[in-house]
Amino acid sequence: MPAKPARARRPRGAAESLASIVLTFEAVIAFLGGLAIFGLDALPESVPQWWGVVGGVAVALLMLLTAGLVRYRWGIAVGWLLQLIVALGAFLVPALLFVAIIFGGMYAYATIKGSSLDRINAKRAASPTEPA
Repeated sequence: MPAKPARARRPRGAAESLASIVLTFEAVIAFLGGLAIFGLDALPESVPQWWGVVGGVAVALLMLLTAGLVRYRWGIAVGWLLQLIVALGAFLVPALLFVAIIFGGMYAYATIKGSSLDRINAKRAASPTEPA
């Protein structure tokens, strides 16, 4: 029986690739941030401390899910919302503000510069090649 030919992969733009990389790495940091919230007993006394771990896992999973959805414009917006959530975590653990600034800057660079590269590449692909 002949093997089926491999299905061609969907081409990914620079913005999609870079943003998904940033979100994937930040997911690990979000999980560790949840552990820090738990370990430092940073939540109010009325809230069980294990909710810090649950929150960290939830944000990490949302980041991983969003990393697969950044091909859509709304996926990029969800990524920005997640950056805001990490920044709000600084109210519980001030060190998370440093994480939010670093990863927020990387996400901004990935989305802005990646979109710029995508426009340049689309322009090159659309223009006819000049004879040598």
